Amino acid sequence: MLKILFSPSEGKNSGGSEPKSELFGASSARDEILTTYNTIVLSNNEERIKELFGIKKFDACKVYINDIFNSPLMAAIERYQGVAYDYLKYSELESANQEYLKQNTIIFSNLYGPLLGGNAIANYKVKQGNSIGEIVPEKFYKERFSYQLDLYLGSHDILDLRAGYYDKFYKNTKPYTTLKFLKGGKTVSHWAKAYRGIVLRECAET
Repeated sequence: MLKILFSPSEGKNSGGSEPKSELFGASSARDEILTTYNTIVLSNNEERIKELFGIKKFDACKVYINDIFNSPLMAAIERYQGVAYDYLKYSELESANQEYLKQNTIIFSNLYGPLLGGNAIANYKVKQGNSIGEIVPEKFYKERFSYQLDLYLGSHDILDLRAGYYDKFYKNTKPYTTLKFLKGGKTVSHWAKAYRGIVLRECAET
């Protein structure tokens, strides 16, 4: 079976109606970082919240100020919106193709760490590269989940479609396939997100 490593997106869809369920790996390993995030979000400290979210105006933060332990949940593959997810066009896929992505895509969230596409998560906001309190997410999750990911990926084929930043969360320890998108011999950046979404869609459909 092919397992696909994928990036999250800064943009999120709001709402959700998924029931609460266990997340990938040991859920208790996330308790510290999720509790720290929630404490900041509910602190009424506008400057801390704006810094965490990477948003300049507090009014724009309000949509994300929710208790994540008591918020509507949505499958991770549906929660994110952005260029890659626009080109994935998840909602237009057949149900069997959607289920394939839920079971075989691993998304590396800046808050939740590695997630299966079907894992139900709350709406949240963490600017890429930001710490959560004193916790550095990429270091936190690399230390706690690398072994579990090694076991989970096992003898599966791996297609790594992550942006380079998310290598910090997990380093592949076995052979894998990745793609580099070039134009005129130079690596493209913005459009690489679109191409990753297209490739993920092709994986689901074929």
